[in-house]
Amino acid sequence: MESAIPSHLETVRSRHKRVPDDYQPPYPSFVARYKPAVNRVVMAYFGIQYRGSTPAAATEALAHIAERFAAGDGPSHWDRAHYVDQAGYSNIVTVAYWDDIARFDAWFAPAREAWTGKASEGIGTFIEVLRPVVARHETLFSSLGRPEGVAVIADGMSGEVQEHAYWGGMRDRIPLSQMDAMAPGGDPELIRDGARLRVKAHDNLCLIRSGQDWSDTETSERKLYLDDVEPVLREGMDFLRDDGLSIGCYANRYMRVLGADGTPSEKSYGQSWWKSLATLERWAESHPTHVRIFGAAMKYLSTLGPSAKLRLYHEVTVAAADEQFFEYLNCHPKTGMLAAVETVGA
Repeated sequence: MESAIPSHLETVRSRHKRVPDDYQPPYPSFVARYKPAVNRVVMAYFGIQYRGSTPAAATEALAHIAERFAAGDGPSHWDRAHYVDQAGYSNIVTVAYWDDIARFDAWFAPAREAWTGKASEGIGTFIEVLRPVVARHETLFSSLGRPEGVAVIADGMSGEVQEHAYWGGMRDRIPLSQMDAMAPGGDPELIRDGARLRVKAHDNLCLIRSGQDWSDTETSERKLYLDDVEPVLREGMDFLRDDGLSIGCYANRYMRVLGADGTPSEKSYGQSWWKSLATLERWAESHPTHVRIFGAAMKYLSTLGPSAKLRLYHEVTVAAADEQFFEYLNCHPKTGMLAAVETVGA
């Protein structure tokens, strides 16, 4: 049994784990392992927003960003997803990952200018970037063999880890939690830069991407997931989207991953911005919407046992203030971190 925290990031704890040293989790889970030389990763979300049918400007922008990804200094991995937000806008979000900050910095400036530098008719665009040191980040996977998100750029996966299957495991997997409470500091602020709107968030902002892959399930398991689990998950995701601010969730997107040809795959993920890791933990542990999600998932897994083919994963980051970048052009006021500031205005 391994620790989720890699050995080179282990330190003497001043803050203790939620479980004793001899804790044995009831089922296996795994984490991504980066090469020890990797000090920082980048997760960059490029979003496009429109109403109705897909405008030509959106199709062109998506093709251009894919070309930029394939160019020198581009990301080691990227994927694309779609969802309809609370204002009825279609959003296509492409998230790209780097494990080399110098490569990202060399790539980013022209890409940013192309994406949010000039408005295109009928679309809004946004960029949301975190560039955390790896000590502020954790992952968790229910099975091996198919990494997702940031784990695709890792060196590999761990063996079975101890810190999971209990409330508090998410925090215990973040190396910084060994000595830091990671409490938030300050409030989000809006910064106007011509037509661009930037949000300066605050220290210890939290991001979670939490995904589901049912592509390996067979008929009966697929029906069980789509009929009994997914609707409960969607209810919780919709609550966070529409009413999350009341509990510290600034914004939530529940997205369907798109295949290489742009058609929906049998994968989805929720991606949300939180005031702190603590507010995310409170929702997970005690809010009725997540209690129902957890109950439906446990019933599903207990019914199927080890034969379950559903794959689950997440990645969680608690980012320092200087590790964040949020920029929006021609987007509605509830888009992403714009929802965290009191007013946006015309």
